[in-house]
Amino acid sequence: MFDNKKQISILAIVAVTSFMGTFLISSVNIALPSIEKSFGLGAVSLSWVVTSFLLATAMFLLPAGRWGDLTGVRKLFKTGIIIFTLASLLCSFANSGLQLILARYIQGIGAALTSTTGPAILVSAFLPQHRGRVLGISVSAVYTGLAFGPFAGGLLTQYLGWRSIFIAASLLGVVTIIIALLFLGKDISQPGTKISTNKLDLKGTAFYMPGLVMLVYGSSKIPSAGGWLLMAGGISALVIFWFLESRSSMPVINTKLFTRNRLFAYSNLAALINYSATFAIVFLLSLYLQKIKGLPPRDAGIILVAQPVIMAIFSPVAGRLSDRFQPRYLTTSGMILCTTGLAAFAFLNSSTPLFMIVLLLIWVGFGFALFSSPNMNTIMSTVNKNQYGIASGTAGTMRVIGQITSMTIATLFFAGILGSSSVETAPDHLFLKVLKWGFTSFTIISATGIYFSYYRGKINRELT
Repeated sequence: MFDNKKQISILAIVAVTSFMGTFLISSVNIALPSIEKSFGLGAVSLSWVVTSFLLATAMFLLPAGRWGDLTGVRKLFKTGIIIFTLASLLCSFANSGLQLILARYIQGIGAALTSTTGPAILVSAFLPQHRGRVLGISVSAVYTGLAFGPFAGGLLTQYLGWRSIFIAASLLGVVTIIIALLFLGKDISQPGTKISTNKLDLKGTAFYMPGLVMLVYGSSKIPSAGGWLLMAGGISALVIFWFLESRSSMPVINTKLFTRNRLFAYSNLAALINYSATFAIVFLLSLYLQKIKGLPPRDAGIILVAQPVIMAIFSPVAGRLSDRFQPRYLTTSGMILCTTGLAAFAFLNSSTPLFMIVLLLIWVGFGFALFSSPNMNTIMSTVNKNQYGIASGTAGTMRVIGQITSMTIATLFFAGILGSSSVETAPDHLFLKVLKWGFTSFTIISATGIYFSYYRGKINRELT
């Protein structure tokens, strides 16, 4: 599979960067109760420590994907690592909840630049028949970060404080920058793909970015009238964005990939649904284990490791299988496992044994492993080589918007049931009510993804 040392270096750099981003996400989740105490944040404000990062990532993924296709994905990848590292350092020095949320937003911009260009760099460096297993290794690095994050984050938070998580992330970022500058190399122009960025039509982006902000911020203000108006304005802006993009000669996103390529469209919709249903699992369970079960951050992190460890183990296997079999069979099986696991989480209570929680995390983790690598393989196999950046950016956008949706649903239930109370001071029965309605909603969402996952169609491997 590896023809030279350059391919090994490229895979290692992208994998390390993938690990770095998810390590920070998962370790911050376990530190949320400590951050809440440090700055006196309410439940809704606390959710913005996670949501601000995701919002920035979603806002910049699509423009970055298109920009990478036109100017070079390696250059943009290096820029993203630098921004991410500097923002991590800013997070460690935050003196208020607002400063931390703003620094996390900048961090999300850096993550957008690396996550949209990483898969594009990989698929351009390897033969099509190796694409699934290479992406599987990259996805495995993502899940290794998710697995290591709760454990390491729990230890760091318990013994050194939550700020040490961001210091560790910035140190890891410095190492990654050095490796990338030494081994990643420069972009090689493809014949016929050199297009001036001055011709790139950004009118749609002027509606896309504010639309996302209004939609997400408005959801945190519900049930007030202002919240509903902001959400309505956000949806309207996104509709205008799609209208402008569909009529542009140089769009940020090629809408024809959705309207004329069912395999691409359904695979992206399946990813959107899957992340919408599963992302808030760790967020909610981290609070549950520390509030209801009374576990310290270290022990809660050890339990939460179960899900991403299974993802890291089985994602490369699923990716390799998707090179031999039709990916839709693997992805559909994964969606079914995720749906049943989410349904079981809806019945959590104060007496649920810890071993049952671990078993459910393993169940959902295996389902997500079956879904993720084959789904990404499908998306990247349905476009031309000069569209790898936008395909990767679109897939990343579906992932992050799904994550935002998942957090927004959790925030809605926090706002509706707990009001302005903090998680720490809220009565246990009200917090468990949030969990019940949250996981019930996620179960329904996940069930709809089974349809899109199966009926996406088949990959024509001769064409790819």
